[in-house]
Amino acid sequence: MAMSVSIKTPQEIEKMRVAGRLTAEALDYIAPFVKVGVTTNELDKLCHDFIVNVQHGIPAPLDYAPSGHAPYPKSICTSINHQVCHGVPSDKALKNGDIVNLDITVIKDGYHGDSSRMFYVGEPSIQARRLCEVTWQALWRGIRVVKPGAYLGDIGHAIQSFVEPLGFSVVREFCGHGIGRQFHEEPQVLHYGRPKTGLKLEAGMIFTIEPMINAGKAAIKQLGDGWTVVTKDHSLSAQYEHTILVTDTGYEVLTVSDGCPPPPSS
Repeated sequence: MAMSVSIKTPQEIEKMRVAGRLTAEALDYIAPFVKVGVTTNELDKLCHDFIVNVQHGIPAPLDYAPSGHAPYPKSICTSINHQVCHGVPSDKALKNGDIVNLDITVIKDGYHGDSSRMFYVGEPSIQARRLCEVTWQALWRGIRVVKPGAYLGDIGHAIQSFVEPLGFSVVREFCGHGIGRQFHEEPQVLHYGRPKTGLKLEAGMIFTIEPMINAGKAAIKQLGDGWTVVTKDHSLSAQYEHTILVTDTGYEVLTVSDGCPPPPSS
């Protein structure tokens, strides 16, 4: 398995830093537009135009068609409330109390940056806010174990062992992934697991960590559009994502910007 995981060159790492920053800046750009009454189609168009016309990049999801899927019809993913991931933008307006994940991937100079953030629409419930806060902390629990010689299982274990005692569950079917010239590369980065299992990390690897955490049970189902995934029990779901470089001494988060939320203190 280790053979298929690419080690990025210093030149590639520099291009990944640029793509990562642009992705984070697109999330910064869209943040003030996420409010009551806006449709996810409007958010999608704003992001598309910003990425194409201002950043001179390409929105990776548009027409993306992994095997067995119809091409994805939009430029970002917008997953609301009990939608887990890959929510397709529509003319549905956001309501007060909604939580929405915006997942953005920008291609610049042939390389991909991939990040997502949760946004509150108006005033979220205490439960919704708590779920988002725990998911953000869980992402960083995973990030902070990344270093050469650590294992992929260490990342999953750090996330799972943090959220499950709090009564939340980890979605099993979707995972983080290697990234670079391709949107999705090896390895798969599970958000649950056992320490000291799986691939051993090496400096120069780049992958996403993107836990999907449910307020209820972990079970999910895919909707008829072939993309949108929801919780089976209709409980709320949250996700945050960063693109991470393994450095000689630890990690570097590549999807950073001036408006990026700061890491949690613990």
